[in-house]
Amino acid sequence: MSEPDLRTQIKEMLVKNLMLQTTADQIGNDLPLFGPGGLGLDSIDALELVVSMEKTFGVGVPNSEVAAKALRTVDTIHDYILEKREAAPPA
Repeated sequence: MSEPDLRTQIKEMLVKNLMLQTTADQIGNDLPLFGPGGLGLDSIDALELVVSMEKTFGVGVPNSEVAAKALRTVDTIHDYILEKREAAPPA
């Protein structure tokens, strides 16, 4: 069995670490994570999400400006992680 794709891993991380009352399958790739009309996450969730991303994917979020852009949707998190992985020197 192949490893789940990155978007699926992100959704599973969101559900598990933020204890969401939804399943990974119910989260759309372009669903807003914060505010009304989306998942409705708040600033506490944002902190949890940043910590979870570091633990799960080894990708940090340096400040709130970067977070505001990177943490909008599953797609933006996906692109941010790929961008950071490509920029990182090989271990």
